[in-house]
Amino acid sequence: MSTNTEEVEEALLSESKKYEFPSFPRIRSRLQVQYNNSYNTIACTPFVDANCSDQQIYGSDYVKRQFNIVQVLVVLATYLGGGTLCFFLIRDQIKGQKTNGFLDSMYFCVVTMTTVGYGDLVPNSILAKLLASIYVFIGLCLGGLIIGKVADYIVEKQEILLVKAIHVSEKIGPVELLKDMETNKVKYKFFTAMAQILVLIIVGTVFLHLVENLELIDAFYCVCSTITTLGYGDESFSSKGGRVFGVFWILSSTICLAQFFIYLAELYTETRQKSLIKWVLNRKLTESDLEAADLDQDEVVSAAEFVLYKLKEMGKISEEDISMLMETFEHLDIDQSGSLTPADLLRP
Repeated sequence: MSTNTEEVEEALLSESKKYEFPSFPRIRSRLQVQYNNSYNTIACTPFVDANCSDQQIYGSDYVKRQFNIVQVLVVLATYLGGGTLCFFLIRDQIKGQKTNGFLDSMYFCVVTMTTVGYGDLVPNSILAKLLASIYVFIGLCLGGLIIGKVADYIVEKQEILLVKAIHVSEKIGPVELLKDMETNKVKYKFFTAMAQILVLIIVGTVFLHLVENLELIDAFYCVCSTITTLGYGDESFSSKGGRVFGVFWILSSTICLAQFFIYLAELYTETRQKSLIKWVLNRKLTESDLEAADLDQDEVVSAAEFVLYKLKEMGKISEEDISMLMETFEHLDIDQSGSLTPADLLRP
């Protein structure tokens, strides 16, 4: 039992340990090929090998993600384009600070969709008010999908650059960089999103100060009230050039801020989870632990039972999950031998 326990502990704690495949030759061979292909795809990144093809670098998951992003952008463009056209047709029923009919309509769509609502352009008829109400509700429904997909894509595109910048002064090879990225993925996403927010705040403040002629404090105040979607309306993008900039800046800043808070929550949850795992792995076992881990009540805790017990303590598996898996095992174990063999799988 001691030997089995040491093997399990080594497998759980050592990230560099090679994956052990089943003992059946055909299955082992097939899984080893799949594992090697997967590892080669992961290891072949832009900063590992410049000669890698796109397919080798990103694999099918990247293609799928690209396809999803394209779909989201098409939906977003359709939503904004349709809204812009509708509000352009009833532009005379919208009052406020106007510059250009088409630009004002697009700007109105963006501040409505993001729930900023400055108040510099407002519906002024029953039709315009009903259309704005419907438009904002549709925008809220699409918001989760659009914000999640677009922000994830933006952050992932910058993540590698951030990791390389953090380790620029260290002599770390590609393999170590990859390992560090995977281990601290959520943390790097959080810092990437935070950096993007800071850049957008600075760019927005400078633009409002130079183009909209606002004082620096007023410009910063307008930026903060915009990205948090407060939109008091006392300061806004009022010029033609300002609204062109605002259409893109408002979308980008509100999306990035939302994703920043999502990553902040993920980072907090991950930190708590890692602390729990560390405590579970290092705490001293008691007799009551052995009794709880002894699933078959034979007064001996096998390696498999130990692993299941620890996984349950870590919150990675529940008692219901174990029960369902045991039922499936018993169903496959036709001869009730307590183990599965190729013969069990071949029986009808």
